[in-house]
Amino acid sequence: MIEKYKHIIWDWNGTIINDVNLCVELINWLLKEKNLKTIAKEEYKNVFTIPVKNYYAALGFDFDKESFEVIGKRWMDEYERRKFECKVYDGVIDVMEKINKLGIGQSILSAYSQHTLEEMVAHFGLTKYFAHIVGLDNIYAAGKLHLGKDLMKSLGNGKGETLLIGDTEHDYEVATEIGADCILSSNGHQSKEKLKVIGAVVIDNLRQLL
Repeated sequence: MIEKYKHIIWDWNGTIINDVNLCVELINWLLKEKNLKTIAKEEYKNVFTIPVKNYYAALGFDFDKESFEVIGKRWMDEYERRKFECKVYDGVIDVMEKINKLGIGQSILSAYSQHTLEEMVAHFGLTKYFAHIVGLDNIYAAGKLHLGKDLMKSLGNGKGETLLIGDTEHDYEVATEIGADCILSSNGHQSKEKLKVIGAVVIDNLRQLL
């Protein structure tokens, strides 16, 4: 499946790092505070979207009472405090090793903030696998299309030479816009049903890449 590519672009949250349970726990913490209905993991995976602001609105947060910037920062501050509770998905390092042995380049493209992205990648001993580690300059996860376009310019690859591996509709949108093929994992932040509707290739486990 991956041998034909010159470069693999990985998403981070929900693709390499399994932070879904933590994200559900933290959004429920904020929902309880506002006396809003909490959600189960399955519901989370059906409602989560990027920009993250839209997902907060769908859950009932009223930005006239408290701005998204304030609510989002509270969520992110708690996530940062607990982020090392998360683990890398089973099998992902095996896949990266195989890609390395095939002589294919790898990068990360994430809507996570640059500084903490680099910190987490280093914490899990993964920095050595990546030619580029690209994140946002803020904490609000509005999207990463502009970063993807810049990364593709740096890579200089033609059509069909780059594969983006992610877990959300946004990853698929970015791949389409930057001219990369795309495979999405249903193990992450959005449900298999939601991902299949957009016509993406969906896998249940990253080991399927091999």
